[in-house]
Amino acid sequence: MLFFILRHKYLMNSKENLLKTLNHEQPDRVVVDFGATPVTGIHVLMVEQLRSHYGLEQRPVKVTEPFQMLGEVDEELIELMGVDVIGLSPASDMFGNRFTNWKEYKTPWGQEVLVPGSFTTRIDENGDTVLYPQGDDSVPPSVKMPKAAYFFDAINRQEPLDEAKLNPEDNVEEFTLMTAEDLDYWSTAIKNSASSGKGLVANFGGTGIGDIALVPGLNLKAPKGIRDVADWYMSTLMRPDYMHFVFEKQTDIALENLKMAKEAAGDLVDVAFICGTDFGTQDSSFCSTEAFDELYAPYYKKINNWIHENTSWKTFKHSCGAVEPFMEHFIEAGFDIINPVQVNAAGMDPVLLKKKYGSRLVFWGGGIDTQKVLPFGTPEEVKAHVLKECEILAPGGGFVFNTVHNIQANVPTENVVAMLDAIKQFG
Repeated sequence: MLFFILRHKYLMNSKENLLKTLNHEQPDRVVVDFGATPVTGIHVLMVEQLRSHYGLEQRPVKVTEPFQMLGEVDEELIELMGVDVIGLSPASDMFGNRFTNWKEYKTPWGQEVLVPGSFTTRIDENGDTVLYPQGDDSVPPSVKMPKAAYFFDAINRQEPLDEAKLNPEDNVEEFTLMTAEDLDYWSTAIKNSASSGKGLVANFGGTGIGDIALVPGLNLKAPKGIRDVADWYMSTLMRPDYMHFVFEKQTDIALENLKMAKEAAGDLVDVAFICGTDFGTQDSSFCSTEAFDELYAPYYKKINNWIHENTSWKTFKHSCGAVEPFMEHFIEAGFDIINPVQVNAAGMDPVLLKKKYGSRLVFWGGGIDTQKVLPFGTPEEVKAHVLKECEILAPGGGFVFNTVHNIQANVPTENVVAMLDAIKQFG
């Protein structure tokens, strides 16, 4: 008994384990994240089902990221699921709705949830749910949720392109400097979370160079410039000067905001979420590594270098798909963390990744395949898969457990529980 008490006393808390993990040192146990970022979250329906499984009070779950309909992993679930990391996001959602005056909202699948007070939707003539930017239904909606779906899709609101009138300033409209109100929000949110003993991940915003989720300008009432995703991708080849202008301006604003964020956060934040720009598909990539080095890397380097020179934060890069050829380039651009480690994509063998990059990149995710194993496997298959991935990725630190992207709606609850049990068994 004395041995147990002494051992428990000197076990590291969540934040200490995260810091060791980020520094590629062996932690006491595998660090776990569910809900700290918009790419490591849980669908709001799954959150409700987990609360029911654990016998928690049934109440409407807050929607923390309405584009993907991700739900809040609150303090009760954080402890029951063994979560080590808390996420901090801007004061408004992707549609410009401030996270205040929460109200109940019934989803198309019949779930009662909580959404911001200005969250405004309508049912269109097809029975689909449309949502309006900044809650203003006098302008066209920016996203649509088909009636059988569980999340929103962007609506193309791009005006016909006139090459002679294209102005790259139009694609910088949504990137603005933090206000005094923003800084007060960040300072309060960080201080309130710092005493939790958990690691802190901050998504200060504005650093997602070329993030396709942001290109349509979902929070703008009348977005101008290149807003169609297909045209945006073509512009990386056809209009490189335009793209460089946008990225340069965006980076300049981001650096000014990061300077202010540092004053609010100091060293209380452990990880800065930088970017969700995807470079991989299931079997290939959206561009060459040469194009990455030419168009994206210079701006990533500016942001990452400033953070490393002025803070203790580690930088977080998300990219789905077959991105093994980009790993060296992500490292060269200054990223410390790669997510989600899509182990079911071409070339993404976790054994290879750990061997080649495990001492230089932290793998945040990859603990279980969310395309086949988690939704369609048996609990026994889920457990075996989790243990196998942990055995590969966890030794020597440099691994934070999360799934391959967000846990979606309608995943069997027993499979999610089997995953959590396996993490605890391994840890």
